Amino acid sequence: MAVTASEFRAALRQFPAGVTVITTRDRDGEPTGLTASAFTAVSLHPPLVLVCVDHAATAFPALREYGWFAVNMLGKSQEHLSRRFSTTGADKFEGVAYREGRERLPLLDDVVASLECRVVHQYAGGDHTIFVGRVEGVSIAGGPPLLYFRGGYHHLESDGDP
Repeated sequence: MAVTASEFRAALRQFPAGVTVITTRDRDGEPTGLTASAFTAVSLHPPLVLVCVDHAATAFPALREYGWFAVNMLGKSQEHLSRRFSTTGADKFEGVAYREGRERLPLLDDVVASLECRVVHQYAGGDHTIFVGRVEGVSIAGGPPLLYFRGGYHHLESDGDP
């Protein structure tokens, strides 16, 4: 008997994940992005990460074509950014503070950390594409992360630092 989408989703909700906003530029040079929790480290040598992006996401074509993306790791007070970048339509960057990194990547201000990544591989994975990026730049501010668990936002009581 095949696993249903609702069964699979229910199981995945049992695993907490950090919340990121993946940013890049579209073919017109405009910043674009999306909220993603399907992000992980792949390798230390070389430094590689991956992010899984739904083909229906408005930022998907830009991620596929630009060749670079940034992973902006959200902090506990940035739920509003997660919600903003998870919607479709409207200018997601309107009123959002960011600076430009390598290759003009939009790096969101005041996030826990940002990674600037050059796409080195793309793999089809069902209704998503897995983007593997080599980390070419790192910015760390620290602080407690924003987490997503069982369909809601959560955060740690401390950032884990002594």
